Amino acid sequence: MRLCKGGELLDKILSRGGRYTEEDAKVIVVQILSVIAYCHLQDVVHCDLKPENFLFATREEDASVRVIDFGLSDFIRPDLQVHIIL
Repeated sequence: MRLCKGGELLDKILSRGGRYTEEDAKVIVVQILSVIAYCHLQDVVHCDLKPENFLFATREEDASVRVIDFGLSDFIRPDLQVHIIL
């Protein structure tokens, strides 16, 4: 486990009044999609993706995003569909 000092993505979104430039949003979305793609390549589905479950590694403006809370995650089996009931 690594210490993430930058706080939640949700807090950063709210602190900016919900406003991101297209370039800033793209940087974050690309990181999020890369994490999801990596998980799927490992046959893992997260099942609880939301801004609260993404943390910034540092307080720097260009900090990388990390995903947390794999409590609802599961392994994907090719012969079964994933059904989540919340």
